[in-house]
Amino acid sequence: MSLFQYDGSPYSHNHELMRRALLSVSDKTGLVDFARALAARGFELVSTGGTATVLQRAGLSVIGISEVTGFPEMMDGRVKTLHPLVHGGILARRARPDDLASAATHGITLIDLVVVNLYPFVKAASNPDTPFDGLVEEIDIGGPSLVRAAAKNFHDVLVVVSPSDYDGVLAQLDRTGGPSREFRFDLARKAFAHTGAYDTAIASTLATVVADETGFRRESRVLLDPADRPAQTINLALRKLRDLRYGENPHQKAAWYAEDPAAGLGNAQVLQGKELSYTNLLDLDAAARIVLEFDEPAAAVIKHTNPCGAATGNSAADAYLRARDADALAAFGGIIGLNRPIDEATAKAITSTFIEAVVAPAVDDEARAILATKANLRVVTADFTSLAQDTGRELRSILGAVLLQSRDRVSEASRPWPSGDLKVVTTRQPTAAEWQALRFAWRICAHVKSNTIIFTSADRTLAIGAGQMSRVDAAKVARMKADAAGPDTLKGSVAASDAFFPFRDGLDVVAEAGATAVVQPGGSVRDQEVIAAADERGLAMVFTGRRHFRH
Repeated sequence: MSLFQYDGSPYSHNHELMRRALLSVSDKTGLVDFARALAARGFELVSTGGTATVLQRAGLSVIGISEVTGFPEMMDGRVKTLHPLVHGGILARRARPDDLASAATHGITLIDLVVVNLYPFVKAASNPDTPFDGLVEEIDIGGPSLVRAAAKNFHDVLVVVSPSDYDGVLAQLDRTGGPSREFRFDLARKAFAHTGAYDTAIASTLATVVADETGFRRESRVLLDPADRPAQTINLALRKLRDLRYGENPHQKAAWYAEDPAAGLGNAQVLQGKELSYTNLLDLDAAARIVLEFDEPAAAVIKHTNPCGAATGNSAADAYLRARDADALAAFGGIIGLNRPIDEATAKAITSTFIEAVVAPAVDDEARAILATKANLRVVTADFTSLAQDTGRELRSILGAVLLQSRDRVSEASRPWPSGDLKVVTTRQPTAAEWQALRFAWRICAHVKSNTIIFTSADRTLAIGAGQMSRVDAAKVARMKADAAGPDTLKGSVAASDAFFPFRDGLDVVAEAGATAVVQPGGSVRDQEVIAAADERGLAMVFTGRRHFRH
């Protein structure tokens, strides 16, 4: 009698002496115990290469794949399972007498269970030192064929691609009537997802390889071709990390996914706190982007993806307190980003007020105990080195489509100012102190939603007008917030605008607020009018030649 029942009807095939399982895995977690459990349930074990060796050393009786096919494993293991005596045993439909007759005629023993996971291509690809030829050798051929064959014939064959399913398989084997249809179909879906993700990883990795007369080399411009043009095809395989509390609103379902191998926030560790929501992660991303602009200790406090305060300081604690106090009212319930590990002093500062979440490179042991006193506070750590790396792409979904762009980098502020292509367009040159402040303002401004006008000192935001429909409104909002802190808050400040001033009216608001210098991209047809306004008011103004919209 067969292992399975097809649509409730048992069938038999007189040439099958016992149930047969084929095992060929790269991930050998739990393999021996699982194989031993299969043998105890009457399975004949067929295996390949290293898997067979592991099972034999454990004292299990194993039939080598060469005994099944009549051919030796050859070409360094490239050819071993691609044979009708293997695939015929997997693909034969047990409810089809003609399939069973063909199997009997050709001496094919049916295979009821296929346990396969694939060569560790992703692990090899994640190592930049893996040579191209080494990558090619990690491309599995026979494994995906076995998995796909078994998944296609899921009515009759169980396919297992993850050790996490071993216990469930054993329980289903012991079930009256055998494994359920739902269980078999669920395993098949996992199997096709496994091979799909594997092929996607290969395609994505090869997209970073440039071939020329010198040979093959890997580059970091993922999804961009050698001419820096967007690729014709994008291959993505995303693995769910966890379900989220909800999406942008409580009635929306949401989940958190990452590519494989995971990096940055896709490889973040949640150390404590309530479950993360969709908006928490958006805010954590916004916070990390800002602090990554700085080599010195830096902190940002985010509300609804915009900074309500950002600052640098002598330490993480110093930077955080200065960022928080830049707009203490808005900072209540905010999201914090730090580019330094959280130490005891920083933890005390964070827990002194209500904060929703914090992301940092690490957390000291002393700080962990302090943060734990706020049980709901979400504490997230991430590899800031990988966060800073340019993957060459950013993807965003729109209704029925996906947009791709290269990541925005404030490269013109990567070194102290004045430098690069900056152009002072006013009669007055910025002072040394103003240059320092303008560089700080420009790095923060690039991460605020457009339209934006911000006011800063050399190392701290003073007022932020974010996401307004006109640049004049953005300047007025920033001034309104500054006035709440005191009439002279913006006296002697500098201002930054993420795009050009289309008219002089926005600049007039900036000047009246107390700023002495301004940085903007330039490029308006009325640039001369705006420059004249700056000269009229005694402002220094710098054009960067580069816009930083953020939507």
